[in-house]
This record gives sequence, C-alpha cells and structure tokens, in this order.
Amino acid sequence: MKKFSIKDILFRSSGLLVFLLLWEAAPRLGLVRETFLSPPTKVAVTLAQMAVGGELTPHILASLSRILKGLFWAGAVGIILGLLVGYFKRVNQALDMLFQTFRQISAFALFPVFILFFGLGELSKTVIIFWASLWPVLLNTIAGVRDVDQILIRSAKSMGASKSYIFPHIIIPAALPQIFTGIRLGGSYCVMAVVAAEMIGASSGLGYLVMYSQQTFKMPQMYASIICLAILGITLNFILQSLEKYFSSWKHV
Repeated sequence: MKKFSIKDILFRSSGLLVFLLLWEAAPRLGLVRETFLSPPTKVAVTLAQMAVGGELTPHILASLSRILKGLFWAGAVGIILGLLVGYFKRVNQALDMLFQTFRQISAFALFPVFILFFGLGELSKTVIIFWASLWPVLLNTIAGVRDVDQILIRSAKSMGASKSYIFPHIIIPAALPQIFTGIRLGGSYCVMAVVAAEMIGASSGLGYLVMYSQQTFKMPQMYASIICLAILGITLNFILQSLEKYFSSWKHV
C-alpha cells in the first residue's frame, strides 16, 4: 500500500483548501451576500451543532436507507441481467437499442410517471434511485463480459473446461473490474437521485433538509446538509472502492 507523507497530503488537499479560503473570503469581504453564501466556518459550526443535537442523524439514516435500497436492487438486476445479455450475443443485439434508449431517459424526467404508479411514499423514491443507478451497472456489466480476453476462454476450452465452468470461473472474475466501475458510478447516481427524490413528498432525508432549509432561509443549515451529502457520497465511493480491491485483488498485484 502506498504511503503518503504530510507534504503529499497537503499538496493533494491544496485545491480544496484554496476553494475553502475563497469561499470564506467572498461573504466576509462583501463580494457575495452572506444571506446567500454562508462562510464555511459558520457552516462547520452549524454542522457540529446539528450533529451533537441529534438533528442530523435521522436525516442521514433516511437518505442512507434509500440509497442502499436503490443501489442494492440496481446492483442485483443490473449484474444478473448484464451477465446474461453480455454472454449471449444474440440477446445483446436484440436488446442493445432498447437499453441505449432507456438510458437516455432521465430518472428526473420520469418523476411524474413514478409518482402516478407508486405514489409519494418510499416505493417511488426507491424506484427513482433504482432507475438512476441501474444503467451504469447494467451497461458496464455487459461491456465487462463482452470485453473478456478470448485467449483466456480458448485456453480454458483447450484444457477441457466446460461452459458451465468457464462462465463462473473465468468470465465473471475477468469482468469484475468493469462491474465494480458500474457499481461505483451507480452509487454516485444514487446520491444525486436521492436529493431529488427527497424534495418531493418527503419529511426526512438530507435532500428534504436542503429544501426545507432553503425555504426557511436557514442558509448555514442548507450548506451543512449539502456537505453531509458530499461526505456521504465520498464514504460510499470509498467503501465500494475497497470492496473492488478485495474482490479484484488479482488486478492490483
């Protein structure tokens, strides 16, 4: 594992530090009204107060629950369907145009449809998040299966391996890096979609808190909620990245 010195860490953080300094200076110097842009120091204090007071926890748990549900179903459907479609060439040819069309339809554009069919409850929010994150998982899985080196497959066949052996022992492991790329992209889409989902008919979640804070002119609370969403997305990506390294350890040798 590569180790970073303090100098490396500071260099890698320099862009973020400059951004925070500019953010702090803009409202303090009157370049932007503080009513619209709260300084990060004030946002940090508000964030700490919300965390200590327990106000933040229910909203984080609500958003996290919706994200995990949507990502779980997107992963399950996307991986299983992607493996089958990627493996059978004729199925891939028959469904490719359909998938390419569906992937262009934004989950946000389908809000009214999902609400009509599933109401304003938790199910519609899960479906919105599922739809947003399904396509990167599905299409990356298909690409991963299609891009498996044919030399590996031919070598296995020359040694007497059957199709029932090749698929789970060669094709799936070889496709794992691209599958995890799709899952990580799906996780990012989940975090974006949960914000929009919680702005409609929700009474909890970080997306709801962002909207509520904006409507009640609690700007430090609004920015604190946005930062929480960013932290949630970074944490989810880190966990998925760690899982990818664990299950694709051969790739990093």
